[in-house]
Amino acid sequence: MRTLMGISVLLAFADSISAGEPTKVAPILERLKREVADAPLALRYKGDSADDCRTWQKEFAAKLKSLLGPHAPPTTWKATVQSVKELDDHRREHLLLEADGHPPLPIYLLTPKNAKGKRPAILALHGHGAHGHHPVAGRDDLPGVENSIKNNNYDYGRQLVRQGYVVAVPCLTPFGDRLGKSAKADLCGDTFIRMQMLGKTLIGENLRDCLWAVEFLARQPNVDAERLGCVGLSYGGRMTMMTAAIEPRIKVCVISGALNAMQERVSNPYGCGSQIIPGLLLYGDVPEIASLIAPRVCVWGVGSQDKLIDPLWADEILRRQRRSYKSLNAVGNLMIDRVEGGHVWNGKSASVVLAEHLRP
Repeated sequence: MRTLMGISVLLAFADSISAGEPTKVAPILERLKREVADAPLALRYKGDSADDCRTWQKEFAAKLKSLLGPHAPPTTWKATVQSVKELDDHRREHLLLEADGHPPLPIYLLTPKNAKGKRPAILALHGHGAHGHHPVAGRDDLPGVENSIKNNNYDYGRQLVRQGYVVAVPCLTPFGDRLGKSAKADLCGDTFIRMQMLGKTLIGENLRDCLWAVEFLARQPNVDAERLGCVGLSYGGRMTMMTAAIEPRIKVCVISGALNAMQERVSNPYGCGSQIIPGLLLYGDVPEIASLIAPRVCVWGVGSQDKLIDPLWADEILRRQRRSYKSLNAVGNLMIDRVEGGHVWNGKSASVVLAEHLRP
């Protein structure tokens, strides 16, 4: 009797699992694409007034900082001079900043010659590449750097010191001096994974070093800490956005070649761990991070032939960011600089905007 009842139960269970059409198992990439498209973005700004915007900025900034993991810069450090070069129009110092509990930060300090009084200062951030911060500082005397400068108009740190600014150019991870001689390509994905196991993010690590460089600049005796700017191309543009969003002392930022959203980027297979903020799409995306810059001056540089920027997503980012600027009555401080060309730095427009607001 007990055996017959067991058989009956099994048959009933078999009928229940075999009834109906077979369920299709979605491939993982298809499922992720759908989930990314439907991401909550639960903290998108939907207000209208200045009070709405300021309240939202505090809430979203707090959430963003929690997602980034450790990113606070040291308060004290030792600066060791690695090399000094006296050039015709500026002085170039290569330094190493060292603080307990932090990896040393290689950084260039470029100072204009014959400049009197306190000067405005700019943090110039580099993008991906084995040469790291050397092209931005104008090191065309190093192997391979000259071509990198020519291909992307990449020596904007040197261009800006020649215009009268004190310029700091830090080396981010895992690039340039931090890449290691044996590595033949950047290690963004690998570095991100290993840092996650330690409770860190790669973008948080680089943000810490950018904030450290801002503080380093602000403490220079010849710098006016009330006139600070930040500029960058490609990943340097992404980190310019991040730095300006978190550091209110940045009065002007020029973000070149980075007008794209992570929701767009990760809708397809993606491996750049230097841009990933775990959990970000639950709350917002690039437009929301960029909206933390409002009402300060923010310029987005876009090349007409830049294949890394999707025009529809670029418009969406600007539309969402513009809402915060409108709420703060500062729409004129959000600018788009559309130029002919590809993924390169456009120095002309940047120079005009920086000069207007920082007065070198």
